[in-house]
Amino acid sequence: MSDPWIIAVMVLWVVVIIQGIVIFALARQVGVLFERVAPMGALITDGGPKIGDASPLFDLVTLAGQTLHVGGPAERSTLLFFLSPTCPVCKKLLPVLKSTAHAEKGWVDVVLASDGERDKHEAFVKQHSLTQFPYVLSTDLGMGYRVNRLPFGVLIDQEGIVRAKGLINNREQLESLFTAKELGVASIQSYLGAAPAEQG
Repeated sequence: MSDPWIIAVMVLWVVVIIQGIVIFALARQVGVLFERVAPMGALITDGGPKIGDASPLFDLVTLAGQTLHVGGPAERSTLLFFLSPTCPVCKKLLPVLKSTAHAEKGWVDVVLASDGERDKHEAFVKQHSLTQFPYVLSTDLGMGYRVNRLPFGVLIDQEGIVRAKGLINNREQLESLFTAKELGVASIQSYLGAAPAEQG
């Protein structure tokens, strides 16, 4: 092998080694970044009733034909989970919703809410085994809470007060609704934002 080829191979090896070091350093920095980033709660939107406001009142009928009252005093808290059969994130969250509903069954009832054609929703309920949840179709319900993106959750306490709400894309954001209620704050973001101010 001639000298230019040897030099070229050596230069390539040096480049490969440098790239390996750079990739390792970047991977380490990404890991550090994930450790430092605070948990993200459900993403609150400005529309609809604010946290701490009374929920609008709705008298609804579920797909199973049962009467359902939303808002106003009740024996238990209610989590309204707005979803759609055509929403891939909603489908991904269904197992999470089921396990969370089971874990929190002592104090909260989960109600699934959507709108559209009844047949599609009945097939959706059957396909994903959602019969344990009341499922309502109501355009007025979504408009009352100004739901414009899915999946969206609204947590209403026993007094009919909106305690937490927001766009939900994962388990942490779903559970953040309950955490916000327990902490008595509007959202996890507002709680984390207030913590440094209190320390300062």
